[in-house]
Amino acid sequence: MTYCVGLMLNEGMVLLSDTRTNAGLDNISTYRKMFTFEDPGERVIVIMTAGSLSISQTTLARLREAIEDPDATPDTSIMLAPTLLKVADIVGGMLAAVRGEIDEKLSAMQGASCSMIVAGQRKGGAMRMFLIYPEGNYIEATEDAPFLQIGEHKYGKPILDRVVKPSTSLLDAQKAVLLSMDSTLRSNLSVGMPLDLCVIERDACRVTQKRRIEAGDEAFRAMSEAWSVALRDGFSRIKV
Repeated sequence: MTYCVGLMLNEGMVLLSDTRTNAGLDNISTYRKMFTFEDPGERVIVIMTAGSLSISQTTLARLREAIEDPDATPDTSIMLAPTLLKVADIVGGMLAAVRGEIDEKLSAMQGASCSMIVAGQRKGGAMRMFLIYPEGNYIEATEDAPFLQIGEHKYGKPILDRVVKPSTSLLDAQKAVLLSMDSTLRSNLSVGMPLDLCVIERDACRVTQKRRIEAGDEAFRAMSEAWSVALRDGFSRIKV
């Protein structure tokens, strides 16, 4: 299991993922779940994955292969697609095709699936963010629902519901996703560090900030402890 979250705000986008892959209690590994494709100033695309590692890795490998293909077209390459909607179509189609192939090969293994968050912007276009389901269909982040989550999302959702709006600043958004992840880390052992954080400012068409947060990171630990103190303090003040 994993946890990935993306916020689409007036000022830009903030994305965060963990790196834990759990194939049983005695088989826990670290794999990157956030992947960046960019032509700085022209186009930026970030993909985060949750679910079957074989499906996500195969899908991403084929997306990269399509980018590098000398015969690539706007219908096959996410770096040539005319809109972010078309990018979502390409990723969704590839994900569905790969899932179908792997399901056929591993018919005895029921339930293998993968979901993805695709976010980005091309020069002259709007920022867009999509949650792509295993079947290849998708939904889009909107002003009414400015964040998307995949993986083990239930523990980190309450704080996002309460504090995140389109007008939230990028700095506060980073705080929100990190505290959302902290809640998940405390409640579910299948989600683990290190964490990958990415910020894309509106109209920059490039990753403007990227950070890997390792276990033992002092800033993250201090934020986690401050949040715990604030929750305990708030709890003690409530009267019934």
